[in-house]
Amino acid sequence: MAHEHSFASPGPAGLGALAVACFGFGAAFLGKVAVEGLPLLFAWLMGGALVQYTTAVMELKDHNITGGNVFLFFSAFFMLGAGFSVLSKFFMIKFGMKPAVVVEGWMWMAGASFLTVVTPAYAKGNLFIFILVLILDVVLWMIVGVDTGWYGDPAVFKPAIGWLLVVSGFIGVYLAGAVVCNTVYGKPVFFVPKPLIK
Repeated sequence: MAHEHSFASPGPAGLGALAVACFGFGAAFLGKVAVEGLPLLFAWLMGGALVQYTTAVMELKDHNITGGNVFLFFSAFFMLGAGFSVLSKFFMIKFGMKPAVVVEGWMWMAGASFLTVVTPAYAKGNLFIFILVLILDVVLWMIVGVDTGWYGDPAVFKPAIGWLLVVSGFIGVYLAGAVVCNTVYGKPVFFVPKPLIK
């Protein structure tokens, strides 16, 4: 007799991978990452891309259109694309070139727009995930402005971007722990608010 098996949600691992990116980029925007740290940031982002891609595929298989598509987009651009960008910047700087990040500002405009237009779907999730996505909306639009030069002096905005990313990372870690522990114990071990919209 054949037994059917289904997978548990990989959402917590996807949120953990998001936290890795948020902490790494947060440190970079706060000026804590020297040029020699960029290849290490690249390596960690590649690991995150693997986790988020896997999460995306499994969430899409389970008909989670919101989480599946956002994790898929993030695995490609917040992790893989951004990781190769970090590595490219490292080599450019080492060879005496100044990276022309303005093109990334225009690319991040797509990422910021995508996340912004799907944000209302997260209102059907708990308040914490909705807040996380709202913060990331703000961060991505700030990165657009910094990279394109629309906001003037990047030094004014980089610390705010860095700290908002760190806060986002902690929200992601909390939610990952809440989902795992609450599921394992079958009761609310960690507080998770109800959805904003049912």
